[in-house]
Amino acid sequence: MRARITSGELPPRTLVSEVQLEAEFGVARGTVRKATAALREDGLLITTPGMGSFVADQPSTD
Repeated sequence: MRARITSGELPPRTLVSEVQLEAEFGVARGTVRKATAALREDGLLITTPGMGSFVADQPSTD
């Protein structure tokens, strides 16, 4: 996920679905939540209660 976000494959404001991640990677919901928490701590995701997790705007590299 980190590589997809930093490469731009997942552009800013893209919804990150826990259910889709579970299915894609074949892991439990708890594992997905730990991963999204780590990405949130690194500023790559923003989670809005009741809305979900979204890819954060990345600072420009200009």
